[in-house]
Amino acid sequence: MKLASSAFANGGLIPSVYAYCGSDAGNVSPPLEWKGLPHGAASLVLIMHDPDAPVGDFAHWVAYDIPANIAGLPQGASGSGLFLEGRNSYGELGYGGPCPPPGPPHHYVFELYALSVPTLGLPAGATATAVVRAAAPYVLAKAKLVGLYSR
Repeated sequence: MKLASSAFANGGLIPSVYAYCGSDAGNVSPPLEWKGLPHGAASLVLIMHDPDAPVGDFAHWVAYDIPANIAGLPQGASGSGLFLEGRNSYGELGYGGPCPPPGPPHHYVFELYALSVPTLGLPAGATATAVVRAAAPYVLAKAKLVGLYSR
């Protein structure tokens, strides 16, 4: 299974339109594409997090119950209602883009999980920890995409 974005390469810089803070920040979720879902995949989970955050691993986007019959998410898909979204570490529902402290780039890790169940049975607003824990018994495959961002 592969995860990619037309907005940035794996290991590349995330454009500021996807950032949460800054003069030209748009806080828009980036476009994502995936391929090679395993046989039996019924839904997907997407977690975006920053393991370099000073406060510890920071969840930027928690999306779940994504239908497995789609091949990606367009730019701005957060808030579309096509899937459930959890509470990010900003305390908000949906996508919250990069906003690291000034300094070296942070790594923003997008993790996509293919699940054997169509729904996790969680309400909207679940935390990343709760979603990953609920998904664990049903994971068929996992893919990762990493983008960099600094201010």
